[in-house]
Amino acid sequence: MNNVFVICETEEGKVADISLELMTKGRSLANDLKCKLEAVVLGHNLKGLENELYPYGADEVYIGDDKRLDPYTTLPHTAVIVELFKETKPQIALLGASTFGRDLGPRISSALQSGLTADCTALEIGDHFVKKENKEYKDLLYQIRPAFGGNIVATIINPDHRPQMATVREGVMKMEVFDKSYEGKLNTLDIDKYLKPEDMVVKVIERHMEKSKVNIKNSSIIVAGGYGMGSKENFDILYELADSIGAEVGASRAAVDAGYADHERQIGQTGVTVRPKLYIACGISGQIQHTAGMEESAMVIAVNNDPGAPINKIADYVITGEVMEVIPKMVKYYKQNTK
Repeated sequence: MNNVFVICETEEGKVADISLELMTKGRSLANDLKCKLEAVVLGHNLKGLENELYPYGADEVYIGDDKRLDPYTTLPHTAVIVELFKETKPQIALLGASTFGRDLGPRISSALQSGLTADCTALEIGDHFVKKENKEYKDLLYQIRPAFGGNIVATIINPDHRPQMATVREGVMKMEVFDKSYEGKLNTLDIDKYLKPEDMVVKVIERHMEKSKVNIKNSSIIVAGGYGMGSKENFDILYELADSIGAEVGASRAAVDAGYADHERQIGQTGVTVRPKLYIACGISGQIQHTAGMEESAMVIAVNNDPGAPINKIADYVITGEVMEVIPKMVKYYKQNTK
């Protein structure tokens, strides 16, 4: 009752990284609230999967293993989790802002009339006082996310309905093991108890998934370009720099919208969130929409012709100049120094 719940998704028989990131955050929230952290995994051939969740602080894991739940389809997953939540009555429920979470989350929140905040960048526990009602709400979930195109950061609360639901994009939360020897309780769900014939009206006949060829999220060095690169042809110099230093190439939304780079390389509020050891921002102004996706980089080097660019405020080193003059020199001198 009134615990923190993470709805997990799986990838190739393992718990997805985004779910483990939410388990880490969920454990922190549960500690603040002095309650249990619970997780639910639905699918098929899930034997032993609970052992991946216990080290992240799971007090209880609910496993629903049934061939009707694989691959994911909306109706059966919704039916199981809605009924499970009616039984367990969690106060907080978290999902990844993936295709899975963006489809499933709204269905659950609509069925339970709970509300849902999408694409949160931070989650905290706090109180709220409503002056008009002279009423104070204790231990609410602060659901924090950029709003109005990223021009402000909004804190959203849901004082009266449960569960308080939020989705979080992959990479926003850190993934850390809580205790390697942590032991939780396994609860096996009887899927027949939750499913009705009408939940199975959609059947997946054939399924194809194409893996991304770009691995920005796990790259330790990223060279990112913005609209200031000027053209798609100019963007090619970033690939040369990346090849020289063993980096991956990223892009701001403005650069992607202009056709300089593919969407899978987009970093920021509407792209991926990264935490590389080194982030080289080239021709990027540094609006909050972009910095939300890279501000936790260990070191940031900014190359920009505007000395007042917002990116300079978070950069460790700033190179003021034209990118098409600076970057070729970076490539040249790096190659000279590594011979």
